[in-house]
Amino acid sequence: MTESYSPGLEGIVAGETAISTVETGLTYRGYAIEELAEHSTYEEVAYLVLYGELPKAGELAGFRQRLGAAAVVPPELIETLRRIPAAAPTMDVLRTATSMLAHFEPEAADSSHAANVRKTERLLAKLPVVVAARQRLKSGQELVIADTSLALPANFLWMLRGQKPSEKQVKAMDASFILYAEHEFNASTFTARCTVSTLSDLHSGITAAIGALKGPLHGGANEAALGVLEEVGSVERAEAWVRNVLAKKQKIMGFGHRVYKDGDPRAVYLKRLTAAVAAETGHQDFETMAEIIETIVWTQKRIPPNVDWPCARLYHYFGLPKDLYTPLFVVARVVGWSAHIIEQLDNNRIMRPRSIYTGPAVRKWKPVGNR
Repeated sequence: MTESYSPGLEGIVAGETAISTVETGLTYRGYAIEELAEHSTYEEVAYLVLYGELPKAGELAGFRQRLGAAAVVPPELIETLRRIPAAAPTMDVLRTATSMLAHFEPEAADSSHAANVRKTERLLAKLPVVVAARQRLKSGQELVIADTSLALPANFLWMLRGQKPSEKQVKAMDASFILYAEHEFNASTFTARCTVSTLSDLHSGITAAIGALKGPLHGGANEAALGVLEEVGSVERAEAWVRNVLAKKQKIMGFGHRVYKDGDPRAVYLKRLTAAVAAETGHQDFETMAEIIETIVWTQKRIPPNVDWPCARLYHYFGLPKDLYTPLFVVARVVGWSAHIIEQLDNNRIMRPRSIYTGPAVRKWKPVGNR
C-alpha cells in the first residue's frame, strides 16, 4: 500500500470533536461566534465551551463565584515571578507558572472528567493573575488584587493597569477573549490532545499547548502583526510600504489563514470594536494605516486579514506591551484547550501517526577501522 503524505497534516482528519467547527464559519457548541461575541460574555462562552450548554442565571452566578474564589495564586509562585529575570519572555514565564501551579493543585492526580472540569475553572481564574502579576513586578509596580465584582476580561485589565477600563474597552476585550477561546484542531490544541492521549495530566497538556502557541506562526502572530504597523510607521508610508513588500513576495503577518480562505469571521467582527477603541484612545491614524494595508493586500492578492490583525491593534490601544499579546491568547484559550483535553480523555486513544522514511536504505554495520 502506498503511504499518503500531507505536509503539515493539512486536510487530514485526526479526530472527532463536539466543541467547535470551522466548517460553516466558526461555531462553539453550535453557536456562531459572531452571535456569541455580540450577545454573550466571556464567562458565558467559557461555561458553554467547558460544559456544553450556555448557563442559566444560577449556573452563571455559581461559575463566576467559583472563578472569583480561585483568582489567587500561591505566594511561592509570586516569589518565583519576582526571581525570574526581567528579560525572560512572558510566554516562557507563563509556561513555567502553569507547570508550577500543578504542584499546588489539590486534585492534580485525579484525571476524572469532573476533576478536570474543576481544575480547568481554577486555571481559568489563576492564569490572568499570573500574567498581570508578572507584568507589574517586571515594571516595578505593586500588585493589584483581583476585583471579583468585575467580569474576567475587565478584571484582567484592572489587575494589569490598576484602573477601571471604559465600557467600550470592556466590550472589546471581552469579545477578543470570546473569539480566541476555541478553534478546533489547531497546532496548540492538537499538541494538548497528543500530550494527554498518553494519559498524562491536564496541567501537562496545557503547558505543552503554551509551548506550541508561543511560535510566531501560531499565537505569536499577533505580536508580529503589530510589528508590521510599527515598521510602516505612518499613514503616508503605508501604501508604498505594502506595495514594495508585495512586489518582493514577502509574507505580511496578520494576513491569511490555513482554514479561512475567504476571510476570518473573527477578524470581521473584531474590526468594528477595535475601531471604536481607537477613536476613544486617539489611535485613528493607526486604524487608517491598517485599512490602507488591508485594502491593498486584498485587492492585489485576495488575501484577507485574520483575527490577529485587529486584535494586535486593540491590545496596542489598551497600552499593553507586545510581550503580553500571546499570553492574553493563552488566558482566553485555556478553556478551549481544557475542553479538548477532557474530550480526549473521555474517549482516549494514544496518538501515534506514521511517517514516510526518507533516509538511507538498509546498510551493514562495519567495524570502525573499515568505515
